[in-house]
Amino acid sequence: MDAFLASTVAVAIAEIGDKTQLLSLFLVARYATRLPIILGIFVATVLNHSLSAWLGAWIASFIPQAWLPWILAVSFVVIALWLLVPDKDDSDDSKFLGMGAFMATTIMFFLAEIGDKTQVATVVLAARFAETFWVILGTTVGMLLANIPVIMAGRWLMERLPLATARIGASVLFVALAVVTVWATFMNS
Repeated sequence: MDAFLASTVAVAIAEIGDKTQLLSLFLVARYATRLPIILGIFVATVLNHSLSAWLGAWIASFIPQAWLPWILAVSFVVIALWLLVPDKDDSDDSKFLGMGAFMATTIMFFLAEIGDKTQVATVVLAARFAETFWVILGTTVGMLLANIPVIMAGRWLMERLPLATARIGASVLFVALAVVTVWATFMNS
């Protein structure tokens, strides 16, 4: 259950102000129906984060057990620092818009998540927690928690969110994950 909660909170906070939220705003402005957009985000996130989590678990299986907590702690700190840098919507996804709301969202979200902070966080979280399924479920729920309000409330919500504060909060959360990882290592030895 720790894997689910940590993954949900980490991704939900990390997604605030992320380029996928900008993509959500764009898609809501483009398509009148919201449910296909939400379902597209769900499918894209499950696919992307499943691959990422399995990669993280696989990589963790090759790292000597004594090194893993230190590598994870450093990875969490790197993600924390990365979260302090605001995202920009730098994609040109107009070629997918004719496919309809669900397909366009699924493809565009999947592509937007490649190399994104939350994809890297999913790899690291899966390496940290042995419960890969709960990491995938948690990161997916976190993605939906961050994007569904944007889809439903659109620009009104984004104009009122303190994005700098959200980025700092997410950064602090990942530093806390690094500290907990190192602390657990000392407590178990």
